[in-house]
Amino acid sequence: MTRLSIVLLLAVMASGMWLVQVQYESRRLNTEWHRANVEARRLEVERQRLLVEKRAQATPLRVERLARDKLQMRTPTPATTLYVAADGTPLLPAAEVKP
Repeated sequence: MTRLSIVLLLAVMASGMWLVQVQYESRRLNTEWHRANVEARRLEVERQRLLVEKRAQATPLRVERLARDKLQMRTPTPATTLYVAADGTPLLPAAEVKP
């Protein structure tokens, strides 16, 4: 009977220690999950902010102003347009075609 009691006592102690370890791991994982959710929410807010900023930067008016000011670009006119054939030879504009 004494051997059985010792074996049962060891089994109860082992299962108790296993239970403590499982509870600790469960709490650790729960905390990690909570931190990951907080980080995901923070990243989503940052993503939304960057998308709004990207849309603001890509407005046609801003792009046109940057092209004109920084790149010295101009709106094309028929006088400055050069038409080229598929073989690379320049074509005369419609206004310069002689009959």
